[in-house]
Amino acid sequence: MESILKIENIEKYYGNKTNLTKAIDNISFEVQRGEFVAIMGASGSGKTTLLNCISTIDKVTSGHIRVAGEDITKLKGNKLNKFRREELGFIFQDFNLLDTLTAYENIALALSIQNVSASTIEKRIKQVANQLDIEKVLNKYPYQMSGGQKQRVASARALVTSPKLILGDEPTGALDSKSAKMLLERFEALNKELKATILMVTHDAFSASYASRVIFIKDGKIFNEVIRGDSSRKVFFNKIIDVVTILGGELNDAL
Repeated sequence: MESILKIENIEKYYGNKTNLTKAIDNISFEVQRGEFVAIMGASGSGKTTLLNCISTIDKVTSGHIRVAGEDITKLKGNKLNKFRREELGFIFQDFNLLDTLTAYENIALALSIQNVSASTIEKRIKQVANQLDIEKVLNKYPYQMSGGQKQRVASARALVTSPKLILGDEPTGALDSKSAKMLLERFEALNKELKATILMVTHDAFSASYASRVIFIKDGKIFNEVIRGDSSRKVFFNKIIDVVTILGGELNDAL
Protein backbone atom coordinates (compact mmCIF):
# COMPACT_ATOMS: atom_id res chain seq x y z
CA MET A 1 0.00 0.00 0.00
CA GLU A 2 1.01 3.60 -0.58
CA SER A 3 1.82 5.73 2.44
CA ILE A 4 -0.03 9.06 2.18
CA LEU A 5 1.08 10.39 5.58
CA LYS A 6 4.34 9.48 7.31
CA ILE A 7 5.15 10.96 10.71
CA GLU A 8 8.78 10.46 11.68
CA ASN A 9 9.95 11.10 15.26
CA ILE A 10 8.29 14.49 15.57
CA GLU A 11 8.60 16.65 18.66
CA LYS A 12 6.99 19.98 19.46
CA TYR A 13 8.04 22.32 22.26
CA TYR A 14 6.34 25.51 23.40
CA GLY A 15 7.76 28.25 25.60
CA ASN A 16 11.34 29.08 26.48
CA LYS A 17 14.19 27.60 28.52
CA THR A 18 12.67 28.70 31.83
CA ASN A 19 9.17 27.42 31.01
CA LEU A 20 9.34 24.69 28.37
CA THR A 21 6.38 22.45 27.52
CA LYS A 22 6.73 19.34 25.39
CA ALA A 23 3.44 19.01 23.52
CA ILE A 24 4.53 16.15 21.23
CA ASP A 25 7.09 13.61 22.38
CA ASN A 26 8.75 11.59 19.60
CA ILE A 27 5.62 10.44 17.73
CA SER A 28 5.87 8.23 14.64
CA PHE A 29 3.11 6.58 12.59
CA GLU A 30 1.85 6.18 9.03
CA VAL A 31 -1.50 6.49 7.28
CA GLN A 32 -1.95 4.48 4.10
CA ARG A 33 -3.92 5.58 1.05
CA GLY A 34 -7.63 4.97 1.61
CA GLU A 35 -7.42 4.74 5.41
CA PHE A 36 -9.84 6.50 7.75
CA VAL A 37 -7.90 7.17 10.97
CA ALA A 38 -9.17 8.87 14.12
CA ILE A 39 -6.96 10.44 16.78
CA MET A 40 -8.24 10.60 20.35
CA GLY A 41 -6.89 11.78 23.68
CA ALA A 42 -7.63 13.85 26.74
CA SER A 43 -7.59 17.62 26.65
CA GLY A 44 -3.93 18.68 26.59
CA SER A 45 -2.75 15.29 25.31
CA GLY A 46 -1.21 16.81 22.19
CA LYS A 47 -3.73 15.60 19.61
CA THR A 48 -4.70 19.09 18.41
CA THR A 49 -1.04 20.16 18.25
CA LEU A 50 -0.35 17.04 16.18
CA LEU A 51 -3.13 17.93 13.75
CA ASN A 52 -1.91 21.54 13.55
CA CYS A 53 1.57 20.33 12.61
CA ILE A 54 0.22 17.95 9.95
CA SER A 55 -2.01 20.70 8.54
CA THR A 56 0.99 23.10 8.38
CA ILE A 57 -0.75 25.55 10.76
CA ASP A 58 2.11 24.91 13.19
CA LYS A 59 5.70 23.73 12.76
CA VAL A 60 7.42 20.82 14.45
CA THR A 61 10.49 21.42 16.61
CA SER A 62 12.16 18.30 15.22
CA GLY A 63 11.32 15.32 13.04
CA HIS A 64 9.65 15.03 9.66
CA ILE A 65 6.12 14.92 8.26
CA ARG A 66 5.73 13.58 4.74
CA VAL A 67 2.50 13.81 2.75
CA ALA A 68 2.51 11.74 -0.44
CA GLY A 69 6.31 11.67 -0.20
CA GLU A 70 6.69 15.46 0.20
CA ASP A 71 8.50 16.55 3.37
CA ILE A 72 6.21 19.39 4.44
CA THR A 73 8.49 20.38 7.32
CA LYS A 74 10.89 21.78 4.68
CA LEU A 75 8.33 23.77 2.70
CA LYS A 76 8.16 27.56 3.05
CA GLY A 77 6.41 30.56 1.53
CA ASN A 78 4.61 30.08 -1.78
CA LYS A 79 5.57 26.39 -2.00
CA LEU A 80 3.94 25.74 1.37
CA ASN A 81 0.82 27.72 0.42
CA LYS A 82 0.53 25.84 -2.87
CA PHE A 83 0.92 22.49 -1.14
CA ARG A 84 -1.66 23.35 1.52
CA ARG A 85 -4.09 24.56 -1.14
CA GLU A 86 -3.74 21.63 -3.52
CA GLU A 87 -2.90 18.58 -1.43
CA LEU A 88 -4.76 19.05 1.86
CA GLY A 89 -8.48 19.29 2.55
CA PHE A 90 -9.69 20.85 5.82
CA ILE A 91 -12.95 20.27 7.69
CA PHE A 92 -13.36 22.40 10.82
CA GLN A 93 -15.75 22.20 13.76
CA ASP A 94 -17.12 25.70 13.10
CA PHE A 95 -17.56 25.17 9.31
CA ASN A 96 -15.57 28.32 8.29
CA LEU A 97 -17.98 29.12 5.44
CA LEU A 98 -18.14 32.65 4.03
CA ASP A 99 -21.53 34.14 4.94
CA THR A 100 -21.72 36.33 1.82
CA LEU A 101 -21.33 33.37 -0.56
CA THR A 102 -23.80 30.62 -1.45
CA ALA A 103 -22.94 26.99 -0.82
CA TYR A 104 -22.01 26.62 -4.49
CA GLU A 105 -19.73 29.68 -4.33
CA ASN A 106 -18.11 28.50 -1.07
CA ILE A 107 -17.25 25.17 -2.68
CA ALA A 108 -16.19 26.76 -5.99
CA LEU A 109 -13.79 29.12 -4.24
CA ALA A 110 -11.37 26.28 -3.49
CA LEU A 111 -11.17 25.52 -7.22
CA SER A 112 -11.19 29.13 -8.42
CA ILE A 113 -8.00 29.77 -6.44
CA GLN A 114 -6.41 26.98 -8.50
CA ASN A 115 -7.57 28.63 -11.76
CA VAL A 116 -9.81 25.69 -12.66
CA SER A 117 -12.17 26.40 -15.58
CA ALA A 118 -15.83 27.25 -14.87
CA SER A 119 -17.09 24.15 -16.69
CA THR A 120 -14.81 21.87 -14.68
CA ILE A 121 -15.83 23.60 -11.45
CA GLU A 122 -19.51 23.01 -12.22
CA LYS A 123 -18.88 19.35 -13.03
CA ARG A 124 -16.88 18.71 -9.85
CA ILE A 125 -19.37 20.52 -7.62
CA LYS A 126 -22.27 18.52 -9.03
CA GLN A 127 -20.37 15.31 -8.37
CA VAL A 128 -19.40 16.13 -4.76
CA ALA A 129 -22.84 17.62 -4.02
CA ASN A 130 -24.42 14.34 -5.09
CA GLN A 131 -22.02 12.34 -2.91
CA LEU A 132 -22.85 14.47 0.15
CA ASP A 133 -26.55 14.97 -0.66
CA ILE A 134 -26.46 18.77 -0.73
CA GLU A 135 -27.80 19.49 -4.22
CA LYS A 136 -30.84 21.26 -2.74
CA VAL A 137 -28.80 23.78 -0.74
CA LEU A 138 -26.24 24.83 -3.38
CA ASN A 139 -27.99 28.15 -3.97
CA LYS A 140 -28.55 28.88 -0.28
CA TYR A 141 -26.42 31.05 2.00
CA PRO A 142 -24.99 29.63 5.24
CA TYR A 143 -27.63 31.39 7.39
CA GLN A 144 -30.32 29.51 5.43
CA MET A 145 -28.82 26.09 6.21
CA SER A 146 -28.89 23.75 9.20
CA GLY A 147 -25.69 22.87 11.02
CA GLY A 148 -25.57 19.49 9.32
CA GLN A 149 -26.00 21.04 5.89
CA LYS A 150 -23.28 23.60 6.57
CA GLN A 151 -20.87 20.89 7.66
CA ARG A 152 -21.59 18.85 4.53
CA VAL A 153 -20.96 21.95 2.40
CA ALA A 154 -17.69 22.46 4.28
CA SER A 155 -16.86 18.80 3.61
CA ALA A 156 -17.65 19.27 -0.08
CA ARG A 157 -15.28 22.25 -0.17
CA ALA A 158 -12.54 20.03 1.29
CA LEU A 159 -13.22 17.16 -1.11
CA VAL A 160 -13.75 19.05 -4.36
CA THR A 161 -10.03 19.60 -5.00
CA SER A 162 -9.35 15.83 -4.66
CA PRO A 163 -6.71 16.34 -1.96
CA LYS A 164 -4.23 13.66 -1.01
CA LEU A 165 -5.28 13.93 2.65
CA ILE A 166 -8.47 15.18 4.32
CA LEU A 167 -8.00 16.56 7.85
CA GLY A 168 -10.97 16.82 10.20
CA ASP A 169 -10.76 18.88 13.40
CA GLU A 170 -13.70 17.77 15.57
CA PRO A 171 -15.96 17.85 12.47
CA THR A 172 -19.04 16.69 14.40
CA GLY A 173 -18.40 18.85 17.48
CA ALA A 174 -21.02 21.50 16.61
CA LEU A 175 -23.66 19.09 15.31
CA ASP A 176 -26.65 17.40 16.93
CA SER A 177 -26.54 13.61 17.13
CA LYS A 178 -28.66 13.06 14.01
CA SER A 179 -26.57 15.42 11.85
CA ALA A 180 -23.34 13.98 13.26
CA LYS A 181 -24.41 10.43 12.41
CA MET A 182 -25.36 11.49 8.87
CA LEU A 183 -22.02 13.23 8.31
CA LEU A 184 -20.03 10.29 9.66
CA GLU A 185 -21.93 7.89 7.41
CA ARG A 186 -21.00 10.12 4.45
CA PHE A 187 -17.36 10.09 5.55
CA GLU A 188 -17.45 6.31 5.81
CA ALA A 189 -18.98 6.03 2.33
CA LEU A 190 -16.46 8.44 0.81
CA ASN A 191 -13.66 6.49 2.41
CA LYS A 192 -14.91 3.12 1.15
CA GLU A 193 -16.22 4.11 -2.26
CA LEU A 194 -13.75 6.82 -3.31
CA LYS A 195 -10.80 5.64 -1.20
CA ALA A 196 -10.57 9.10 0.38
CA THR A 197 -7.80 9.24 3.00
CA ILE A 198 -9.13 10.85 6.18
CA LEU A 199 -7.41 11.80 9.43
CA MET A 200 -9.86 13.03 12.07
CA VAL A 201 -9.24 14.38 15.56
CA THR A 202 -12.24 13.76 17.79
CA HIS A 203 -13.17 13.69 21.48
CA ASP A 204 -16.10 11.38 20.76
CA ALA A 205 -15.88 7.56 20.82
CA PHE A 206 -19.02 7.29 18.69
CA SER A 207 -17.42 9.39 15.93
CA ALA A 208 -14.16 7.47 16.19
CA SER A 209 -16.00 4.17 15.74
CA TYR A 210 -16.61 5.06 12.07
CA ALA A 211 -12.87 5.04 11.41
CA SER A 212 -10.83 1.99 10.40
CA ARG A 213 -8.19 2.70 13.05
CA VAL A 214 -7.98 4.83 16.19
CA ILE A 215 -4.72 6.21 17.59
CA PHE A 216 -4.76 7.32 21.23
CA ILE A 217 -2.46 10.11 22.38
CA LYS A 218 -1.47 10.63 26.02
CA ASP A 219 1.02 13.20 27.33
CA GLY A 220 2.32 13.84 23.83
CA LYS A 221 3.01 10.18 23.07
CA ILE A 222 1.13 7.40 21.31
CA PHE A 223 -0.55 5.46 24.11
CA ASN A 224 -2.33 2.76 22.12
CA GLU A 225 -4.15 2.05 18.89
CA VAL A 226 -7.06 -0.15 17.91
CA ILE A 227 -7.88 -1.46 14.45
CA ARG A 228 -11.42 -2.16 13.34
CA GLY A 229 -10.65 -4.94 10.85
CA ASP A 230 -13.78 -6.97 10.14
CA SER A 231 -15.48 -5.97 13.40
CA SER A 232 -18.88 -4.34 13.37
CA ARG A 233 -19.00 -0.68 14.32
CA LYS A 234 -20.65 -1.61 17.64
CA VAL A 235 -17.86 -4.06 18.53
CA PHE A 236 -15.25 -1.48 17.49
CA PHE A 237 -16.95 1.17 19.62
CA ASN A 238 -16.64 -1.14 22.65
CA LYS A 239 -12.93 -1.65 21.91
CA ILE A 240 -12.48 2.11 21.86
CA ILE A 241 -14.30 2.46 25.19
CA ASP A 242 -12.03 -0.22 26.69
CA VAL A 243 -8.95 1.88 25.88
CA VAL A 244 -10.63 5.02 27.18
CA THR A 245 -11.24 3.18 30.46
CA ILE A 246 -7.57 2.23 30.68
CA LEU A 247 -6.64 5.88 30.08
CA GLY A 248 -8.55 6.58 33.29
CA GLY A 249 -11.22 8.99 34.41
CA GLU A 250 -14.80 9.42 33.38
CA LEU A 251 -15.57 9.04 29.68
CA ASN A 252 -16.33 12.70 29.10
CA ASP A 253 -13.15 13.74 30.92
CA ALA A 254 -10.93 11.33 29.03
CA LEU A 255 -12.29 12.30 25.63
